[in-house]
Formats: sequence, C-alpha cells, structure tokens
Amino acid sequence: MPEKSPSSSPSASRTPRARARRRRTVGAVGVLVAATATAVFVVTSGSGDSASRPAPAPSEAAAEQTPGDSVPAGPDLARRDADDALAVGPADAPVVMIEYSDFQCPFCGRFARDTKQELLRTHVEKGSLRIEWRNFPIFGEESEAAARAAWAAGRQGVFWEFHDRLYAEPRERNSGEFTTTKLVAHAKAAKVADLDRFREDMESDQAHQAVERDLEEGYALGVTSTPAFLVNGTPLLGAQPTETFDQAVRDALTRSEGGTK
Repeated sequence: MPEKSPSSSPSASRTPRARARRRRTVGAVGVLVAATATAVFVVTSGSGDSASRPAPAPSEAAAEQTPGDSVPAGPDLARRDADDALAVGPADAPVVMIEYSDFQCPFCGRFARDTKQELLRTHVEKGSLRIEWRNFPIFGEESEAAARAAWAAGRQGVFWEFHDRLYAEPRERNSGEFTTTKLVAHAKAAKVADLDRFREDMESDQAHQAVERDLEEGYALGVTSTPAFLVNGTPLLGAQPTETFDQAVRDALTRSEGGTK
C-alpha cells in the first residue's frame, strides 16, 4: 500500500508556482475524465506514490490491470531527440516509453533498480525500445533539487549514472538526503567531470525551465502520482511487475509498423 506523502512546502519564491501547478492538475484530471481519446492514467494502475491524493485502500492498490487494446491511447509525446541526455535507446526505436518520476518516490526507485534493468537488457539493447525520462518532482524542495541536479549531470553526459546513484537504495523523504552538498557528492561518485559547472548548471534558469517543462507536460496529461508511463501512448501507472511492462512493450511492438515480438 503506497504511503501517504508528508506535506512539504517549497521555498517562498516558488510557492505561487507550486500552487498554480496544483490547480492545473485538478483541471487537467477533469479534462481527461471527459476525453476518452486522451491518456487516462487511472485505467492501468499499480503501486504508485502520490502527493496530491490519499493512498488507496489495499484492495484497490492490489488490483493491477494489464494494458491492452481496450485502453485509450494517449498523445505521442516522444521527443526522439538524438542528443537528449535524459533518454536511452535509439531515437528511431519503434517503441518509446516515457517515464514521469520523482527521485524521492520509493516506487520509482523500485522500478529503477529492478524493472528498468530488465527492460534495458531485453528491449533497449536490441534497439526496439527507447526510454525517455521526465523529471516530475512532486514531493518538495529536495525532489526539485534532485531533478535539477540530474539535469545538470546530463549536461555532462552522465545522467543515467547519476540517476542510478540516487536510486541505489531507499531513502527517507525530505530528510536531508538530497541537500546540495550530498547531490554534489553523488555527482562526484557518478564521474561528473566538472563539479563547479555542475553546481552552476544545477541552479541555473535553464535547469528550472527544463524541470518545469517536464512538470507541465505531466500535469497536462493528468499525472498525479509517480511513477507514471506512456508506452507508445498507452498509459501505465505505478511500479507494476516487470512482466506487465515487458508485455506492454511487446504489445506496442506488435502494433507498430514492422514491429516484431
């Protein structure tokens, strides 16, 4: 059963923006409920972590559904930028999985440590799958700092090494795990070459704008919890079993032109 997130207040300079995002989230969810042609993330829900709604009852959380042809398709938001440091896999892969995650989300960590590693071996390395990361920090200042730091690590070509460092083990949320000092230490361990540049990039307007872009994209879809995914437009929510993600990729391959299982 997902734990209910503790309340956390962003810095005073960013509070209005955070409140505005929460208002947009509510509006986006209403639009999605009314529009069947849009990705409705609640239809394929598994274990996830939410900052904006109470945790589901045990029976609801355990009811994992497998995505299929009956699930309404979402928009094609794949960026397919060959220079995107926050993506892995060929830009022209037949299947793109977009992942909206928070570095303080335990279910995101579970996906990163287990399922993602299997998907890399079975699909990404074969060129059939591309995974595009979207920063979706919903649990306060440390989540936002970690997101900007990850973007900064990507500027030096080591986003995924930094990603794996932050998700290497479960961490207590908003407990000082992702202070600037500790994020710089993670960057050093992840082989970020220029730590001075890393610090500057992490606090830059570009970093804030990049994270905001990802947040806006997720909120427009109606994402309210992490991790959340689009697999060639088919929504998946939560750290579901590896088999569910594997089947989603295989189904997308079958549906894509020239796709093979």
